[in-house]
Amino acid sequence: MNIACIVSKRSTCARAQVGAVAVKHNRVVSIGYGGAPSGMPHCTEVGCVRGEDGGCISTIHAEANVIAFSAKFGISLDGAVLYTTISPCYDCAKLIINSGIKEVVYLVEYRKTEGIELLKKVGIKIRQLQIDNFIYY
Repeated sequence: MNIACIVSKRSTCARAQVGAVAVKHNRVVSIGYGGAPSGMPHCTEVGCVRGEDGGCISTIHAEANVIAFSAKFGISLDGAVLYTTISPCYDCAKLIINSGIKEVVYLVEYRKTEGIELLKKVGIKIRQLQIDNFIYY
């Protein structure tokens, strides 16, 4: 989780700094952070575009970026554990399911819990890391 927290510092969304890391066999296989699609201006440069619910719609979420990077470079996430600084939204949960990730560990619960509920429904292990047990370097 320390790596996910450090990766979150690279996020270019002005609204939320989220980082995620996929791990297989105790090795990091992919990282991701919130940011604009390749070649597009970042929120830190032009501001966030807000959707109907107030969330930024220009940013690709950290979890989606982990999965996209893995797909682009042919890295299977089947059986991986995903560490993310904020619990996944509903759309990211769908990507997590189809990528084969078996467990999601998060620090802070996202304001909408539908993503967590969906992951639980399909049997993906969900765990919130207890802050009192977590040492951030």
